[in-house]
Amino acid sequence: MSENWGVIYTTNQLYEAEIVKEILADNDVECVLMNKQDSNYGFGEIEICVPTEEVLKANQLILKFKGE
Repeated sequence: MSENWGVIYTTNQLYEAEIVKEILADNDVECVLMNKQDSNYGFGEIEICVPTEEVLKANQLILKFKGE
């Protein structure tokens, strides 16, 4: 991944990562989901990355999603 991208959200639940990804996509924020979970045991993290110029917008959308 390029240096121009930043991790904005981390979870261990795939469904939660997919919801956040869809929220970002619906608001025209480009994002990439990086699944770093072990394929056999399902532990590990899933990261969502966005371009650095979209970090603030993405963080605001995630706060709305989480109800904060």
